Amino acid sequence: MTKTEDILEIIEAARETGKIRKGVNEATKAVERGIAKLVVVAEDVDPKEIVMHLPLLCEEKKIPFHKVPTKNELGRAAGLDVSSAAIAVVDAGEAKKKLSEL
Repeated sequence: MTKTEDILEIIEAARETGKIRKGVNEATKAVERGIAKLVVVAEDVDPKEIVMHLPLLCEEKKIPFHKVPTKNELGRAAGLDVSSAAIAVVDAGEAKKKLSEL
């Protein structure tokens, strides 16, 4: 299984059994409040400036940060009918073990 598939699976499991924050603003707030366990950003975000602050913020707060290829994949994993530029996992739910392995 690829890393991207693992990450998307964690988001799906967290959506069903835990808590996620959808969108750049919600993800940013979750990181700033220190409640995010994982932040995932899509690589095809345009313009890139929208999400450029997240890797640094995550590094500062010691929160794992990953990228997936497309906003569509990220949106789908988050249970949205639309694409999403960023997702923060606040409570991994049943994906806790997988998240710790990442």
